[in-house]
Amino acid sequence: MHVYFLGTGAGVPAKQRNVQSIALTLYQERGSFWLFDCGEATQHQVLSAPLKLSKWEKLFVTHLHGDHIFGIPGMLSSRSMQSESKPLTIYGPPGIDDFVKTALKISQTHLTYPIDIVEVEPGLAFYDGYLRVTAARLDHAVESFGYRIEEMPKTGALRVDLLKAAGVPKGPLYGQLKRGETVTLPDGRLIQPDSVMDPPVPGRVVTILGDTRPCPAAVTLAAKANLLVHEATFADSEQELAQKYGHSTSTQAARIAREAGVKQLVLTHISSRYQGQSTAQLLEEARVVFQNTELAEDFFEVEVPS
Repeated sequence: MHVYFLGTGAGVPAKQRNVQSIALTLYQERGSFWLFDCGEATQHQVLSAPLKLSKWEKLFVTHLHGDHIFGIPGMLSSRSMQSESKPLTIYGPPGIDDFVKTALKISQTHLTYPIDIVEVEPGLAFYDGYLRVTAARLDHAVESFGYRIEEMPKTGALRVDLLKAAGVPKGPLYGQLKRGETVTLPDGRLIQPDSVMDPPVPGRVVTILGDTRPCPAAVTLAAKANLLVHEATFADSEQELAQKYGHSTSTQAARIAREAGVKQLVLTHISSRYQGQSTAQLLEEARVVFQNTELAEDFFEVEVPS
């Protein structure tokens, strides 16, 4: 599980930063990747990334500002031009259905695959037994969501040494125990799965937030996350500007990470006023509050820590 940043800018693209789009690669888990937001020219960014549109499975939209959605029609169309047939699901705030369907209708774009559009509300957005996605409203100028992606705990490994000591013969009984079933031995003894298995392995948690001021929902979504992706549109000296436009500073993002008890923080959605070395200021400010912080750039990739 990796997070790959296709675009890390805010509002308008800059020479070094395209507008927002983040890929969560799940190649080992699902053979696919999920996209979070799809700003203008995202499909151009994909051309320089280790991503294939045939592997694109889901799109989660945080909010309907243009720098987060104007790339959607082009991505959908290009995926279709590759004669892709696998379905794709789009999740987003109320209005995303109208936006996508209107863009496709007016441009007379006919897709070769089915799309399902889900207008999310706070709460469970997706669950398949292996991954769970929870959405919550944040505090922005328009309705904006954050998403918490959780892996379900994995079954612990069988303790072969304990099985041998208990006289459990190799074969189907091992499989039954691995599935959580109690086993009865020929002598009548019962072997409980939890007595011969390691504890469950906790799943990883990734939290990806849309544009937001600091708010309680951000802390809740990020609680104990392995990785938090948080916007840092402005430096700490621009708190009033951040508050006015519904954004966060680098320091505010770091405080959310500290309060939520996350393992790692990555900052994104950087204003175009910060270019070159001036972006180092944002990282320095955040690390004063939360040391394990990185500042994303376009094509930056991070493995989700365990």
